[in-house]
Amino acid sequence: MNIISMALAQDIVTRTMRIIPYNVNVMDANGSIIASGNPARIGELHAGALLALAKKLTVEIDAASAKNLHGAQPGINLPLTVQGQLCGAVGLSGAPDQVRQFGELVRLTAEMILEQAQLAGELQRDSRYREAFVLNLINAEHASIADLEAWAHRLGVSFDRPHAVYLLELQDADLQALQLRLQARVPSALTAAAGPHELVILDFLESQDHGKQLHALGAIVREICPTPHTLTMGIALQGIAGVAISYQSAKSAARIGRNRHPRRHQYSYYDHALPVLLSGLDTGWQAAQLRAPIEKLGRNKDMLQRTLETWFAHDGHPAATAEALHIHRNTLDYRLRRIGEITGLDLGRLEDRFLLYISVLLSSQ
Repeated sequence: MNIISMALAQDIVTRTMRIIPYNVNVMDANGSIIASGNPARIGELHAGALLALAKKLTVEIDAASAKNLHGAQPGINLPLTVQGQLCGAVGLSGAPDQVRQFGELVRLTAEMILEQAQLAGELQRDSRYREAFVLNLINAEHASIADLEAWAHRLGVSFDRPHAVYLLELQDADLQALQLRLQARVPSALTAAAGPHELVILDFLESQDHGKQLHALGAIVREICPTPHTLTMGIALQGIAGVAISYQSAKSAARIGRNRHPRRHQYSYYDHALPVLLSGLDTGWQAAQLRAPIEKLGRNKDMLQRTLETWFAHDGHPAATAEALHIHRNTLDYRLRRIGEITGLDLGRLEDRFLLYISVLLSSQ
């Protein structure tokens, strides 16, 4: 088992020599010295370590024995094991009677350092494995459902419960550090960096109150990420195929939300459901026909479109619309009549009003 790097070995030497007054050597599984308080010995084959590794026992070498072993010095050598597997040895230079009392302390310290490093490596590999899973989920066209389900089974993740994708967008942050902090606060969440400024958070819902879920996660994100950011919730669905849909809905909701409310920091699919659903109609001949009413407005297009956007935003209430536009009610009535005349649509008719609303949405996007 080869898990002792030179950096780890030197860390063991540095730490242990702070607490004991003797030189410490660390050897790999082949008995070569890879770190030492005496740098000149690095690279040498350590005779005492070879014996300790072969016997899997502590080996003491006194002055008399050292004369019979090439390059050996008096000391004590102890094998190192991690998770039951032999991986190297640690040696203390000096008369065995003097260094024996420190042998077990140094061995335990060395094995603790190695075990922690191995655990950190396993956690990092697991984190990358989970991140790759999330990236495949949100780009479902690149992986089969069967493969994704097998992957989920290996990770112990079930998509029988409702789940949603949250899109965290930010300019300046260490995404990897942010992921670790978020994982500590929300263990159920799966995260992935989908870009240099975009973190995808996949979490399972505890209630049907989507707004409550978003605000709860938003509060946690604000605590661990003080830099400016926006958080957007996608549609909540069940089943593994729903993850990609939720992600796409979150991206659309974020774009539409910023366009409508640029000063807000949280957006949700549920606040912009219709515009998000209609955003899929922005190409092709159908989109051109849906945009046609707004395109007919001519040279006053910007002013009349802004009037319509405000009118729809205030649910058609004339007083609130006029106040928001800082115009008189009569001016608003004139503009709405003019829009009807130019487009040929009757704003009092529900179907015509809905067509005009879609035209405004697509033109705004």
